[in-house]
Amino acid sequence: MEIIFENIIVYSVVFLLIAIIFFVYLRVSAKKSRVTSEKIEKAKEFGIYEPISLHPVVDTETCIGTGACVAACPEKDILGMANGQAHTINASRCVGHGACFHACPVEAITLCIGTEKRGVDLPHISQEFETNIPGLFIAGELGGMGLIKNAVAQGKQAVENFSKKKNTSSKVQYDIIIVGAGPAGISATLTSEKSGLKYLTIEQDSLGGTVYNFPRAKIVMTSPMYLPLYGKVKLFETTKKQLLDLWNELLSKNNIKINEFEKVENIEKVNDYFIIKTNKASYTSAGVLLAIGRRGTPRKLNVPGEEKEKVAYRLIEPELIQKQNVLVVGGGDSAIESAILLAEEYNNVTLSYRGESFSRVKPKNLEKITSASKLKKVKVLFNTNVKEIKDETVLLTENSNSNILEIENDLVYILAGGELPTAFLEHTGITITKKFGDTILKHGK
Repeated sequence: MEIIFENIIVYSVVFLLIAIIFFVYLRVSAKKSRVTSEKIEKAKEFGIYEPISLHPVVDTETCIGTGACVAACPEKDILGMANGQAHTINASRCVGHGACFHACPVEAITLCIGTEKRGVDLPHISQEFETNIPGLFIAGELGGMGLIKNAVAQGKQAVENFSKKKNTSSKVQYDIIIVGAGPAGISATLTSEKSGLKYLTIEQDSLGGTVYNFPRAKIVMTSPMYLPLYGKVKLFETTKKQLLDLWNELLSKNNIKINEFEKVENIEKVNDYFIIKTNKASYTSAGVLLAIGRRGTPRKLNVPGEEKEKVAYRLIEPELIQKQNVLVVGGGDSAIESAILLAEEYNNVTLSYRGESFSRVKPKNLEKITSASKLKKVKVLFNTNVKEIKDETVLLTENSNSNILEIENDLVYILAGGELPTAFLEHTGITITKKFGDTILKHGK
C-alpha cells in the first residue's frame, strides 16, 4: 500500500510538472504570436510587409513550428512565429540569404520572387544561366540572386556551363567576356582563370560592384562559400573592406587584371560570336556573362548643376569628410545610413526625401534617423525635391506649397537607388519577363 501511495505521489508530481511546462509553453507561444502579429501590422503600416524581390514563402501545411528558420535568418524580423508556425513579417527587407530555406527541417520553405500583386522584371534565363541568346549568360543580382554566396556560386556555374558548350572561333579575341566585377563577376573570373579560358572582365565602376558601394562601416552578412582558386571561405559577419581585401589578394596572387571604370555600351551577336563595345574600346568573344547588378546605373535627378564635382552617387569613406555642409538625397536605407555616418563626422547634414515619411527602411535605421532628427544631428526635409545645385548652395522645392528653400552646401550625395538596365538588356535582345510569385529555389531542385 505504501509503495502504491508513493507511486501515486510520483505520478502526480510528474503530471504537475508536465502541466506546468505545457502551460509555460502555451504562454510563451501566445506571447510570440502576439509579438509577431504586432510586428506584421507595423510592417504593413510602414510599407515593408510586401516583398519586392526574392523572399521566403512558408507552406503552413508542412511547417511544424520549430522556429529554426527564424533563428537562422541573419537579417532578423524577416520571419516570426505566430500560432505555432512561421510567417513573413518584413518581407521587403529580405535579401535572399536562403538561410531560412536551408534551416527548415521539414523543407517547408521555398524562395520566390514577386507576388500576385507586385511583379518583378527579370531576364529570362535557363537552369544553366543562359539567356534566350545562345552564348550570353547572366549570373548574380540581375538574375534575381543578390546574396553574395549565391552570386558567387552562380558566377562559377555559369562559366562552367559555358565551357561545356563553347564554340571557339578564330574571329574572336576572347573565349568569354565578363561584364561586372561584383561577387558573381569575380567568381566567374576566377573560374575562367582556373579553366584556362581566354577571358576579359570589365567593370564600369571599381572592383567589388555593389559591395564596393556599401558605406565603409556597413556589415555584409554572408555564410560559407566556395571561391575558385581559393577554396571554402567561412565568413558570417564581415566588413566590405575584408571582402575586398580577400578578392584583391586572390586577383593579385593569380596575376588577374580587371578593366575598371570601363562601361559596356552595346553587345551585338554577329553569326557565332559577340561584339562588345565599351566607352574605351571594342572587343570580340565567343561568349558573354553579364554579372551586373539590378541597379547598375545610379538614378539621377536631371537637375541643373548635377554635373558639378561636388555631386556624388555613393559614399565611400565618410570618415574623410568632416565639418562640411552636406545634402543627402533619398529615402532608402543607403541614404539614411550615409546621412547618419556623415553626421557622426561632425558634418552639417540635411536629408531630403520626396515622400511624406520613410516607408521602406529597416526598423533599426528608422529608429536611428528618428533619433538623429530629434537630437538635431540630421535635418530631415520630407516632401522636398532638388531644384538646382549651385556652387555654394542647393535649391529645394517643397511639394506642398512650391516654396523654394536655399541651403548652404559643400557636397551632395544622391542616393536615390538605381535603374534596372531594362533598355540595355532589351536592346541586346534578351527577353524580360515579369515574375508574379514564381519559385526561384525549392527543395529537390
